[in-house]
Amino acid sequence: MADKLKGKKVIFVVGGPGCGKGTQCERIVAKYGYTHLSSGDLLRDEVKSGSDRGKKLTEIMEQGKLVPMETVLELLRDAMIAKADTSNGFLIDGYPREVIQGTEFESNIKECDCVLYFECSAETMTERLLGRAKTSGRVDDNEETIKKRLDTFYSATEPVVSHYEEKGKLRKISAERPPDEVFTDVCKVLGER
Repeated sequence: MADKLKGKKVIFVVGGPGCGKGTQCERIVAKYGYTHLSSGDLLRDEVKSGSDRGKKLTEIMEQGKLVPMETVLELLRDAMIAKADTSNGFLIDGYPREVIQGTEFESNIKECDCVLYFECSAETMTERLLGRAKTSGRVDDNEETIKKRLDTFYSATEPVVSHYEEKGKLRKISAERPPDEVFTDVCKVLGER
């Protein structure tokens, strides 16, 4: 396991729903040859598969709750191993949501090199998500669920941000601006790596 991922960069990508994480990750993949692993996408793919685990995940996601850590770690680990031979590194998008998730990931899979934190106001994120809901068909893009998701995000993520700031691994990027401006800052951070 460790051998397969040796020399590969791991970057946690954190930010609220609708902050633009996905857009920035696509750009990082194109420029740097990283593999973008979104815990949310991995979970949604599992839901679409119709498996028993997928059905349980549907219930949890519709309630705006967080999925059990072991499930997310399994999905991430499997995806990383599958892509290890062809990737320069991994962007772990939307993870960790809690400090314990980060420490478990780092002790069981691989230590992260840094944490990109896309800072964005609740108003901006809500506006973006409601706009996305018109085209995405996602069950979790309605106003009531968005509010729950934002509340969950803020209460769970503050300790994560503090934890990685203390470790000197946090890189804050303002995500209120247009995507090109945000990406300029992302490139500055990745240039440090």
